[in-house]
Amino acid sequence: MNSIADKYKSIESNTTSLFKDRGSKFLGFAYPINSVEEAKKVLVEIKKEHPKATHHCFAYRLGTDGLSFRASDDGEPSGSAGRPILGQIDSVGYTNIIVVVVRYYGGTMLGVPGLINAYKSACQEALSYAIPTEKWICQRVEITLDYNVMGEVLYLLKQAEATIITQELQLFCSIIADIPKVHFEQYAAQLLSIRGLGLKPSVS
Repeated sequence: MNSIADKYKSIESNTTSLFKDRGSKFLGFAYPINSVEEAKKVLVEIKKEHPKATHHCFAYRLGTDGLSFRASDDGEPSGSAGRPILGQIDSVGYTNIIVVVVRYYGGTMLGVPGLINAYKSACQEALSYAIPTEKWICQRVEITLDYNVMGEVLYLLKQAEATIITQELQLFCSIIADIPKVHFEQYAAQLLSIRGLGLKPSVS
């Protein structure tokens, strides 16, 4: 039986939301991501789409252990934006996700409690529209093999519910794949029993 520790929770696709308070508009954007670099690209993209917004606040959490995270108030009072956004992400247990909340100032100051509520609400709404997904916690490996055993290798990877990242078909073939850790020991042993096959961890 698979335990919850074998998987992590994220979202399937991008979502948006709109929250208004006393003239200010707060646009929420939730994106699934897999790296800090992807988080930075999302932020750059949203800033390009909303160059006249007064603030672009965000939070992200990354990694199957959820240990990589960041929260930014982007000029709002300390703790009034990024932390409330991160708190909403954590309340639903998601990782590999970024939520950006863009503010258009409406002329009335909301105060710290009002800002906390606004950023929290915009994030909460964006997350409420998201389709949650559970993904395997995987071990990424590089497999080197002869072409004549390719079919056997692909069959075993399919049985292991692995995801193929790259596949090169040369005289000597190579595959980079993510194998669910819950299946890794069993299928790594079967793969290594194939003559001429090499298997090692990959950081690609």
